Amino acid sequence: MTAQTAALAPSETPEALVARLAGAARAAQAVLARLDPAAKARALHAAAQALRDDAGQVLAANAEDLARGEAAGLTGAMLDRLRLDPARLAAIADAVDQVADLPDPVGEVISTDTRPNGLVLSRVRIPIGLIGIIYESRPNVTADAAALCLRSGNAVLLRGGSEAVQSNRAIHAALVKGLVSEGIPAEAVQLMPTQDRAAVGAMLTAAGLIDMIVPRGGKSLVARVQADARVPVLAHLDGICHTYIHSAADPEMARAIALNAKMRRTGICGAMETLLLDARFPASQQVVADLLGAGCELRGDARARALDSRIVPAQAEDWDTEYLDAVLSVAVVDGLSDALGHIARHSSHHTDAIVSGDPAALEQFLAEVDSAIVMANASTQFADGGEFGLGAEIGIATGRLHARGPVALEGLTTYKWVVRGTGQARP
Repeated sequence: MTAQTAALAPSETPEALVARLAGAARAAQAVLARLDPAAKARALHAAAQALRDDAGQVLAANAEDLARGEAAGLTGAMLDRLRLDPARLAAIADAVDQVADLPDPVGEVISTDTRPNGLVLSRVRIPIGLIGIIYESRPNVTADAAALCLRSGNAVLLRGGSEAVQSNRAIHAALVKGLVSEGIPAEAVQLMPTQDRAAVGAMLTAAGLIDMIVPRGGKSLVARVQADARVPVLAHLDGICHTYIHSAADPEMARAIALNAKMRRTGICGAMETLLLDARFPASQQVVADLLGAGCELRGDARARALDSRIVPAQAEDWDTEYLDAVLSVAVVDGLSDALGHIARHSSHHTDAIVSGDPAALEQFLAEVDSAIVMANASTQFADGGEFGLGAEIGIATGRLHARGPVALEGLTTYKWVVRGTGQARP
């Protein structure tokens, strides 16, 4: 099977389609498992170059998706996630190159122990197998997921959203062209050939065929995946990220971080959605004025509204809303304990930050906030695998099992025990 012949066959059910694609992917994954790190790196560099070579086709396909999305009334945030331009496409190709240059995790010896009876026990990293990625809007996920899965020795089955269908197909075609030129089976990176929602259901119930599902998208998508999946899921539901400006924060630092955390890109999961201002912080009016001046709508509690008459009243649901837009909830809190309590009640355990010049306050916040990523004196917009030096990410995990935070190469591996003996028999 090639990328061109993977289309839905006449009268083929979604379940049969997933079984067919998964079977081909598992055969391709067996080939990947035998490749050395240098071979995988060469293939990914070729894929990155193919993206650059085919930039015209990819951008033309993206323009089709944008036109269709605008006609369908997609929000500005959704269109921003969908939009590619030469710089963004170059960054996508660069991310594939960066993943190629990362240390290969497969075969890494995590730990070794020699038992009193002479048995030598090692834990060794191995690929998970076949990863299913279900995602919306962002066509960069097509390249990021393909690169990360291949580098970690996994095959991948991609199912992008209908709003980015042409972009995803163009990116996938370029990637596969580069990979095949270096001897990688096309079936190692497959794109679901149908937008039928039933195909998503078939992926979610493909236990024994797909080893792990990673959803990337809005709350409704992730909730459906988590509710319906019979395959292990690695995901986050919401990105309700807080920034707490402590009483001892440097005013200029606080202003710069708050503005960047919200307004750099409002549609990403690391964007600040709630700003907590310490009642004793002296520059709260300047912080909110900066945000309002940048075009952000502020929804605040009574004390926040007293800072600026342009702040509108917050409703109860605002504290639990991921806006993904130029909208921000603002509350005034009475010290660190009050801020910690608010975050504990409303955080989605994605990313939360403190701005302070008090070392003790910083350390207490970092120790007590139970989120996948906690930050001190930095913008929550850094919640990104590339910014963490991971090359790219397949998603942010907010659960407690297997992987947490940006999931990259290490998070796409598991391990096996390797036991070496010299003839021992258990008494």
